[in-house]
Amino acid sequence: MTGGFAHRLPFGAEILEDGVRFRLRAPAQKSVGLVVGDTGAILPMPDAGGGWFELTTNAVKPGAGYGFALADGTVVPDPAARAQIGDVHGLSRLVDPRAYDWQAHTWKGRPWTEAVIYELHTGTFSQSGDFEGVAADLDRLVDIGVTAIEIMPVAQFSGNRGWGYDGVLLFAPHVAYGGPEGLKRLVDTAHAKGLMVLLDVVYNHFGPDGNYLHLYAPDFFHPERHTPWGSAIAFERKPVRDFFLHNVLYWLEEYRFDGLRFDAVDQIEDQTEEPILAEMAREVRARFPDRRIHLTCEDDHNSTRLLEFDKRNRPLLFTAEWNDDWHHAMHALLTGEDEGYYQDFADAPVERIANMLARGFSYQGEASPYRDGTERGEPSGHLPPTAFINFVQNHDQIGNRAVGDRITTLSPPEAVEAALALLLLSPQIPLLYMGEEYGETRPFFFFTDFHGELADAVRKGRRAEFRKVKTFTEAFERNLIPDPNSLETFTRSRLAPDGAAAKRAGLIKALLTARRAHIVPELAHIGGYAGSVEALDGSAFTVRWRTAAGSLVVSANLGSEDATLPAGGGTLIAEHPHGAARALETGSLPPWSVVCRRVAETPGARDDE
Repeated sequence: MTGGFAHRLPFGAEILEDGVRFRLRAPAQKSVGLVVGDTGAILPMPDAGGGWFELTTNAVKPGAGYGFALADGTVVPDPAARAQIGDVHGLSRLVDPRAYDWQAHTWKGRPWTEAVIYELHTGTFSQSGDFEGVAADLDRLVDIGVTAIEIMPVAQFSGNRGWGYDGVLLFAPHVAYGGPEGLKRLVDTAHAKGLMVLLDVVYNHFGPDGNYLHLYAPDFFHPERHTPWGSAIAFERKPVRDFFLHNVLYWLEEYRFDGLRFDAVDQIEDQTEEPILAEMAREVRARFPDRRIHLTCEDDHNSTRLLEFDKRNRPLLFTAEWNDDWHHAMHALLTGEDEGYYQDFADAPVERIANMLARGFSYQGEASPYRDGTERGEPSGHLPPTAFINFVQNHDQIGNRAVGDRITTLSPPEAVEAALALLLLSPQIPLLYMGEEYGETRPFFFFTDFHGELADAVRKGRRAEFRKVKTFTEAFERNLIPDPNSLETFTRSRLAPDGAAAKRAGLIKALLTARRAHIVPELAHIGGYAGSVEALDGSAFTVRWRTAAGSLVVSANLGSEDATLPAGGGTLIAEHPHGAARALETGSLPPWSVVCRRVAETPGARDDE
């Protein structure tokens, strides 16, 4: 064994001094055997009690295949496999986690206030579609000003093409992307370049193909309770709880990730005294006191229960939450769309954007028309701005559109650039989706790699989702929606920057340079209740956040006509377009413009009042 990092798992395959311990919980089975991949031999696994079967042996060597034979002869992969030989239906591969020789082994992370997140999909980010392809382009992202990459889920799913949210082997980086070795090289390379690496994880369901848990551990699920993607997971049962708790620790310890993004936590039901997500967060904070670990989540309910901070704005549980409301209001403004959930924001998008910059979510307990009047959200003004992750685009908001169209193809460039300037010059944590930094126009589709009846069901279900959308009310129109299982749907989603990309990339770099120099140093001193909307007039507004030494002030005109705002003073941090700040000095803002200023505090008054 070498000196690599390893997380000790109480299940699955663990390399010990006297052999390899294989352990599987299979309460629905009378017997279980270990399948030795090299020979095909099946070694009986003794009953260890409590539904567990366990065997320690030297019959399987690192790099070799293995699986578990159930009583009826069915061979299943290890649900805690660190890698697969091939697809999700085949044998698992024994991995020695200590074999990788880390180069950036002293890396401790970066403060959350420095985060500029770049979300990417491994399979479509580069022409090679793997971890190596991502690593090869990191210098470009660093040069632009990105400080963290967020990788969409990589746990092995059925087939070789997919978003990753249908994973079934949650400890195994997909073999098509480069497996565990490739992922560790990517994280190591990123750390050497000063980049944080965040991983998107899915704990609300398993994918529809390749999950064998129901055959030998059906109590893993609640068949009577459903999420939008299948049976709910029984988190109140300790073996189930431990499985997911160790998965969190595994990614952070064995792969050195700087944080995790928890997908759709509103679909995780847990009625225990300490909910599983809170337990995960507390365990992470206790386990890694010397590292900067960032836990973020997506929650359609706009719940703030996981966001607790001490007096210095340090997270006690989760670090931040995606603010879908901010995206929805911005999208409704930029496109004029008012269908689906955009109807909740189309009434007054500019006012909603300004209020969210000041106090977090738009819906904090108000009735949602889209949800038939159901109240949505919780108060969020008490949270610091850095508890919210804002974005103009992300994988969901592009890929879940019928034809995967990006905002660059839906709105004028001057409007998109104003939205990006507001995103990057506000104190919330900004997220860019891959390609957004240079104005990618190619679509990002929803794609899968299923076959047979499942492929037919996914294709039909995908098209049926849009039957109420005006553009796709007729069946022949819905048939124009790309087939998720087509190889072309996947390849058309791949990034393809062209020569016109330099101008947008230059703007993003300039904005992020200003953010790093003048906004980031203020963020640790902006707490809850610090934001206020100082002016609001039609398409224009000014928002102020109190800081330790004064205020951070952003004024914006998100409309196509000149707007009037109270004249602004202070020290200019950044403006877009050029000349906007000078116009603001006279009480006017040109169309689609943003001005960010620092205003010093003077005894008894602010110097711009």
